Amino acid sequence: MNLKDEKCLIAYYSRKGNNYAGGSIVNLPIGNTEVIAKIIQEMTDGDLFHIDTVNSYPEDYTETTNVAKKEQNDNARPELSNNVKNMDSYNVIFLGYPNWYGTMPMALFTFLEEYDFSEKTIIPFCTHEGSGMGQSENDIKKLCPKSNVLKGQPIRGSNVNKAGNNVSSWLQKLGMIS
Repeated sequence: MNLKDEKCLIAYYSRKGNNYAGGSIVNLPIGNTEVIAKIIQEMTDGDLFHIDTVNSYPEDYTETTNVAKKEQNDNARPELSNNVKNMDSYNVIFLGYPNWYGTMPMALFTFLEEYDFSEKTIIPFCTHEGSGMGQSENDIKKLCPKSNVLKGQPIRGSNVNKAGNNVSSWLQKLGMIS
């Protein structure tokens, strides 16, 4: 598959600050998923879009996980603070997120339900600390049944600053770069 000539959007949710990485709680100046989104953007020249919620998550990591779990249990759709003005102009959507409780944060469910992704190619990537993609790929396929959802790329959050070569190899296999 050669996607190199397709206009692409790198839409991602990322949480900076108090996070779990490498077995402990650390303070991240830039969220792990954002690091990978920016690497993809540099290599593909795609447009970046940060998915963000109206109500911010708590600064404390444990409190955030409690909110995330409640959102998942309630099948919530957190309101987003911004939107993509020209979604129709994109054929390829890189979709990035941390793995929260085996899938994407519920804000990604909101994002995927706000647009028509029919006939678009969705390429998921997620950061995690051992849980890989979880069930997120299946969730994306359920939310976007008329899209071409490619196999996702999991990246260990504690390794994002050393992930450039892995991201490059992945993008080459996708036909996004030479």
